[in-house]
Amino acid sequence: MFDIKKFGKAFSNLRKNADMTQNEVADKLNLSRQAVSKYERGESFPDISVLVSVADLFNITLDQLIGYGEPTNGESLILKNVAKGEDIVAENISDVVNLAPLLKPSVLEKLSRKFSEEGIDISHIVALSEYLNDETVTNLIEKASFKDLSEEVLEKFIPLLSYESKEIIFHKIIVGDLDWHLIKPLRKYGGFNYAQIEAAYMEGIIPREAFIYYRGLD
Repeated sequence: MFDIKKFGKAFSNLRKNADMTQNEVADKLNLSRQAVSKYERGESFPDISVLVSVADLFNITLDQLIGYGEPTNGESLILKNVAKGEDIVAENISDVVNLAPLLKPSVLEKLSRKFSEEGIDISHIVALSEYLNDETVTNLIEKASFKDLSEEVLEKFIPLLSYESKEIIFHKIIVGDLDWHLIKPLRKYGGFNYAQIEAAYMEGIIPREAFIYYRGLD
């Protein structure tokens, strides 16, 4: 897994071995000295588009530079493609999740779109939702696999969701595709059609307990 602290330590060593000050590196890369200092301490990571210039500055290959962060093969491929402005390729959604804090929303959207076609697991959408816009999250949820969705996961996830995304989950509950217990975290946010809950209960899709809970009589 890519480690920005290990990358930062290597960045610092490269600068020192080149006998350059942080100011000199900053000037060469059109950055502030404070930004370079944060990179070296592992507190932040350069814009990926700058990595090619960093590699050139220290006279190493892009592969070598990225390798200092000890990425997986998949993470390395993603970072190289983004840095070079090439078509972005990802073979493992876990690599995308791990790199999400370092990637722009537009890049994450392209990467996520590929996996959504295969039914991306809801747990991965939870991890990515902080970094994606509402429309992209909604599109992912429409095709998501909800196998691992629990009350606890939804409780953490739901504040990040648009109303459209919540409606998708609500609909899956009342047609019986998802466990009725997921109504509990949804109920806190309201706005859902009570008549649909009542109809689902009358048709035997959800139990009386769920119907009573949603009415607030629990």
